[in-house]
Amino acid sequence: MKGIVVYNSIVPKLFSWFVEVYAITLFPFVFIRDDGNTESENHESIHIAQYAELFVFGFLFLYVFDYVKGLVKYRNKQKAYLMIRFEQEAWAMDKDLNYLDNREKFAWKKYQV
Repeated sequence: MKGIVVYNSIVPKLFSWFVEVYAITLFPFVFIRDDGNTESENHESIHIAQYAELFVFGFLFLYVFDYVKGLVKYRNKQKAYLMIRFEQEAWAMDKDLNYLDNREKFAWKKYQV
């Protein structure tokens, strides 16, 4: 499942007060700062799959939980962001354009903050 992509959006800039955001997924939308690229769109599509698995609210809860846990553990907001389980999966697999076709459900569970 792919999200509804909105190109040339101001939304990522609005969320850049924690870390620099190029694109952001707010189910079912994917907001991208410019015309996008294949890897970024694939990365955000992985987040769409994660959102769907956790019925949106579960994703949002775990995303924030992981970020806060990472802030406490690493005391660095960029590292905390990169160590969110959902981000680890998306960053690891965004170059594999066939990943979503073969992805196991709840694949993000193998990652740790």
